[in-house]
Amino acid sequence: MKRLGVNIDHVATIRNARGEAHPCPISVAKFIKKKGINSVTIHLREDRRHIKDIDAKKICSIKGLKVNLEISTKNKMIINAIKIKPNFVCIVPENRKEITTEGGLDLKNNKKKIKIIIDKFKKLNIRTSLFINPTLKNILLSKELGSDCIEIHTGTFSNLVKSNKVYFKEFLKIKKCSKLAKLIGIEVHAGHGLDYKSTKLLSKIPEIEEFNIGHFIIGESIFYGLSKVIKNFRKIIN
Repeated sequence: MKRLGVNIDHVATIRNARGEAHPCPISVAKFIKKKGINSVTIHLREDRRHIKDIDAKKICSIKGLKVNLEISTKNKMIINAIKIKPNFVCIVPENRKEITTEGGLDLKNNKKKIKIIIDKFKKLNIRTSLFINPTLKNILLSKELGSDCIEIHTGTFSNLVKSNKVYFKEFLKIKKCSKLAKLIGIEVHAGHGLDYKSTKLLSKIPEIEEFNIGHFIIGESIFYGLSKVIKNFRKIIN
């Protein structure tokens, strides 16, 4: 069974727009846990534009909930993550001016730094994944660095699908990367920009074990409700 992780960052975005307490991402995490999702993803950004430290701590303390914490490679964020104690960590690139994550990690030029981070989390038994662009070189580097998993950046593929453009070349890149990762013992995840159609297409790749989806789920829930949208995605990926 493929797993579904739900990113709830934008629940916090809506809350922060009013500077008040509603909607509460902690309450949403508890709510979707009851709906049978496999994990909750939260991105604790350096500028705290949505999820705050207290949100992360409280969400990670919810009994029985698996939490995937996305963080940058900055030392301060690593220290925060160790204090928060999530089940999983996903290392992502972060540009302060970006609206959303723009691509995967530059593994080649940050090997030493990323290796040290992975080793720190391994000692704490925290599953660590690397958010990467779909290239075979990135897969091999991820193995060299000792990562448990990779999360393939699906933004380019998703945008091609949404624009009704030819997406086969990008799909093939993701498929080849997924096969290689599985072959050398790395768990494969996929995420960024996914909607119903792009997720359905990628669910045909058997090596992808986990989908992490956020913005579309929160947006579509305005029309159809969170329970219904989660149910739809669970049907699609399995």
